[in-house]
Amino acid sequence: MTGSVLALAVAMLLFVGSHLLLSSPGVRGLLVGRIGERAFRAAYSGLSLALLVWIAFAYGDAPIVDLWLPPIGLKHLSLLIMPFACIFLVAGLSTPNPSAIGGGRPEIVAEGPVGILKVTRHPVMWGFALWALAHLLANGDLASLVLFGGIGALALVGARAQDAKKRLMLGDLWDEYTRKTSFVPFAALLRMRVRLAPSEIGWWRVVAGIAVYALLLWLHPWLFGVSPLPL
Repeated sequence: MTGSVLALAVAMLLFVGSHLLLSSPGVRGLLVGRIGERAFRAAYSGLSLALLVWIAFAYGDAPIVDLWLPPIGLKHLSLLIMPFACIFLVAGLSTPNPSAIGGGRPEIVAEGPVGILKVTRHPVMWGFALWALAHLLANGDLASLVLFGGIGALALVGARAQDAKKRLMLGDLWDEYTRKTSFVPFAALLRMRVRLAPSEIGWWRVVAGIAVYALLLWLHPWLFGVSPLPL
């Protein structure tokens, strides 16, 4: 079902809803108990992939319904946000994170935050949220609002849900960990709850993030049919 903004909205609603529902401790625990961890992960991944394909086709086929015309300044701002999104994604994916699924081993949590986790304990989620924000700023149509708004909301709500699950699993140990870091990027650093030397993140992660950003700029016209550079 494609060809309308409604189809895209339904696909996004199912994508966001299924992620939040299937990752909730009660539902996940029930399903894992019945079909096993491996089968659950396979089914979860298959469902997510199918919904992503539907979302991609629905977004491509959705009619353009302009809500506003983004000024050139917002398009420049979106280009400034994207390097941070890419760095957060690269650094977050390459740093062992107790907040991630399957990453809450007590010994890792007890060590406290390291590297990019001192900036935020959810770098990958914030990477997706910043990516969504950048695209919301650069696009003023209804389909983009549904797509990128849904992805941004899922990233931030999902991060909060991860915190709640880890607190349930680890109790005081998780509370102690969260006191040394922050949900909002840079909040713990500004409040002097933790100190960070730039080299702790790993310069190669910063360079790799910027390289990913440059690659996306270069490939964007071929992948998505439009240049992200303001004219």
